[in-house]
Amino acid sequence: MRGISRLAILAALVAGPTGAETVKLTLLGVGDVYNFEEEDGRGGFARLNAVAKAERAANPNTLYLFDGDMLSPSLASGFDQGQNTIDFTNLVPFDLAVPGNHEFDFGPENFAAKMKASKYPWAAINITKDDGSPVEGLGGVTVKEVGGLKVALIPLAQDTSPEVSSTGSLKFLPTVETGIAAAKKAREDGADIVVAVAQTDMENDRALMASHAFDVILSGDDHSYATAYDGVTAYVETSIDGQFLSPLDLVVEVKTTDDGKREISWVPGFRFIDTASVTPDPESVAMADALRAKMDANLNVEIGTVEAPLDSRRNVVRSEESTMGDLIADAMRAATGADIAIMNGGGIRGDTTYDPGRKLTRRDILTELPFGNVTVVTELPGSQVLLALENGVSQVEKGAGRFAQVSGLSYAFDAAAEPGSRVSEVMVGGAPLEADKLYKVAVNDYILGGGDGYAALGGGRIITDGPTGQLVANDVMAYVEKLGTVKLAVEGRIKKLGQ
Repeated sequence: MRGISRLAILAALVAGPTGAETVKLTLLGVGDVYNFEEEDGRGGFARLNAVAKAERAANPNTLYLFDGDMLSPSLASGFDQGQNTIDFTNLVPFDLAVPGNHEFDFGPENFAAKMKASKYPWAAINITKDDGSPVEGLGGVTVKEVGGLKVALIPLAQDTSPEVSSTGSLKFLPTVETGIAAAKKAREDGADIVVAVAQTDMENDRALMASHAFDVILSGDDHSYATAYDGVTAYVETSIDGQFLSPLDLVVEVKTTDDGKREISWVPGFRFIDTASVTPDPESVAMADALRAKMDANLNVEIGTVEAPLDSRRNVVRSEESTMGDLIADAMRAATGADIAIMNGGGIRGDTTYDPGRKLTRRDILTELPFGNVTVVTELPGSQVLLALENGVSQVEKGAGRFAQVSGLSYAFDAAAEPGSRVSEVMVGGAPLEADKLYKVAVNDYILGGGDGYAALGGGRIITDGPTGQLVANDVMAYVEKLGTVKLAVEGRIKKLGQ
């Protein structure tokens, strides 16, 4: 029989009944932290690190957990492939980190290097090599002894990562089924508390929660903040860029029955922290100041002037013709001489507008295009171009990043039609798209490899690829410098039917 801890004695004297131990366990989850700097006075690594330090100081029984997406995309990551995020989080290391899909934007080799540079462990039970063997440096189910409790952490990656990132030959098992099976086994193996640390969408979150295999689910991916409790499972959706945080306090009562069995009961306490009220961590501020100064010297170079509004708002680039989408696609086509250019809206990340008179800088373009993708030209028949356009609008109602911004081409789509049968009126150079005619198509290397569901772009004759191509951002910067002034208007390249 275990000895009675000081904590148990204190708990019994203060609140707990005789024979019971009371432990306060704090779980601080965060995910989708891309930008090292604050936005509108909240978020960023300096404030996040300050909160994590404060939580650990207030309760030694704290687990600080990362549920995916930091290496990309951001302006800084375009220069260092996400090393800055590792440097900032190494100042206040996580107890466990789960890779999100954006951890693979620069390829699996870069993620492997960043794992080695981390002062904390990474884990995901549903990522393996293509032969099913473990990925070096990537752990699995992790059991932490916290205040006498056995806390099983179930690390889950998003199983759609190969569709939206550059995961190479890595294999991703189903997020929900794999997670539930692991949680049940952890419980059978004696875990007192089972926690999912998941980078996955809300649909999967709901399935994980409905299973009641978990006590707690800490989830990222949706860029929103939410908490829930159904009487069995507590849930936190962990916001974006550390702007809003919700430390979850579990007051756990542990009773030992006469036959030696442990009975666990707990009550969740959700706290809300708006990081606008948090004093930034000084050490992190100093690191941010040094990084900002280094970047400013290279980025604050003016390359052109806006004469008509440019729009890169997320909801626009993922659902309709965007002037920023037009500019990027035009630049890709001008740089390569291709007949057509296709740019996935999800690769345009500025989420802003540029008013007339605004001076465009290198910083602006790299903020819009942070992924470091290369412009590639492939030769494809019109039938495959049509399939690519169908893919682009197949999830438009979900705001998916696959939406196709175009140049040299126009098309119409009906979002009410079945996916795969939505596109019509496709014109190239003023003539209808011909199914058997070969076209030179400029794309980025991410969607050429099937990213965002663009399998239809594969199989063509590659005219420009890999190191022989230029960064999309470089093509756009060169194009803007050549224009001098940017005057674009929505011109009907993409027409929505049924409106």
